[in-house]
Amino acid sequence: MNLVETRQPTSDLPVRRDREHRAHQLLLAVCAAFALASLTLVPLDLRLGWDELVYASRFGPFAPDQAPGIPFSAPRTRGVPVLLAPVASWSDSVVLLRVWLTALSTAALYLGFRPWLRAVPRTPEVATVAAALYGSLWFAVFYANAAMPNHYTAMGAAGAAGLFLHRRPGPRTYTGIAAGLLLATLMRPNDGAAVAVPLLAAALLVPLWRSRGRALAVLGGFGAGLLPWVIEAYVRFGGVRERLGDASEVQGGLRFTDSALHQWTAIDGPLLCRPCVGDGVRPPALGWWVLLVVFVPVGLWSVRRVRRTAAGVWLALAVGVCAALPYVALVPYTAPRFLLPTHALLAVPAALGVLAAVRWARAARVPALAGGLLAALLAAHLGVQGSIVSSNSRIQSAAREDWQRVARVVHREGVRPPCLLGGNTSVIPLAYAAGCEPAPRKGEPGWGERRPDVLVLRQHAAPEWARDWERVPVPDTYAQGWRVYVPSGP
Repeated sequence: MNLVETRQPTSDLPVRRDREHRAHQLLLAVCAAFALASLTLVPLDLRLGWDELVYASRFGPFAPDQAPGIPFSAPRTRGVPVLLAPVASWSDSVVLLRVWLTALSTAALYLGFRPWLRAVPRTPEVATVAAALYGSLWFAVFYANAAMPNHYTAMGAAGAAGLFLHRRPGPRTYTGIAAGLLLATLMRPNDGAAVAVPLLAAALLVPLWRSRGRALAVLGGFGAGLLPWVIEAYVRFGGVRERLGDASEVQGGLRFTDSALHQWTAIDGPLLCRPCVGDGVRPPALGWWVLLVVFVPVGLWSVRRVRRTAAGVWLALAVGVCAALPYVALVPYTAPRFLLPTHALLAVPAALGVLAAVRWARAARVPALAGGLLAALLAAHLGVQGSIVSSNSRIQSAAREDWQRVARVVHREGVRPPCLLGGNTSVIPLAYAAGCEPAPRKGEPGWGERRPDVLVLRQHAAPEWARDWERVPVPDTYAQGWRVYVPSGP
């Protein structure tokens, strides 16, 4: 790899095109492996999770038959329902929905990293290696067939950043940048803003990328993605400020927190760490953080003399850090999926580090030994990630079956739709399974106006007004301590 940036002679063009073609073929193979890993390790018949039920219940086939729809709270956006609409609008098959989402997420992985074939001059392989690193993460594989926004936000951010770095952007490039920001913002407006701000700053302030086209593409994509959220804010919540306030309240109050500390322990699960007090971590799961700590600096060092490439990699790093800031500084809980955009962008300098390590291994005095050590390190990473996604899939399969077990006890005790179900945890999926309306939580509109027809509590005492209700244990549950409370007497 040349370390001095010069105009490439015409004779090098066929070689460069051949390298790019091979890298493109390998990228397709990585995407296929990503889909295969998800189909193999995550059951297609896995019941829809809490958030997935909220999104899917916007459509008739997934809506409760005799109960009002599940509330669509202020923090949620309409991006995921748009993804679900082609299937969920006419079929209630969870398997078919997950097959569709697997295809969508695989296409997103391809589109997110394809721009990097040309974003890093003379190193198209970075796109393939970065996609492989990101696609190997257990939470990327787990959410490949899930009705969740974070993977699509990550791919929108990665694609927009890669196109932003192209040397001679034209209308197609600008359209791609706008599309990436639109996707990221439509899925999660806060993520879209976190990605748009550093890109817009670069388009306005950095001579290397300063251009009206780039700035307009970033603003246009972000604005188009934000518009539905703003319209809904005025229609349903009374305005932008009111919706932000409601969203903060639902999430426990946005404030400066120490969530950054919990990102380390959440790297192996659970899917949602709320609260994270006492959460442990399996030491092998920290391997991904170790890989980033090692290979990101190596990648930055390897291109330090290539001005344009080095600047582009530093921009990717900056965008990735900005995408993480809201979750490590303001949100009082965490989940591994929150940082998917950050991991996608950090995968670029990490990929350059891996490629530099491969070159070092080839030049080592004992190349077989050096190459073997590097291969063993990456194989260990894949083994750990595969083990974690399998264990989390098993846990979720068992835990989500508990909702059906609870629903059967609720029905056996004579509670039938229409009904109001209250509880201390998992109220929405439990109510969905039982065909009831979920009771509002404390502080939500309607709280306290009507007592529930049934209470479902886990490891929690009944409130004073329900102390004389009949308590019925739920047998054979994965999570211990489920109790159903129904009024005593006729």
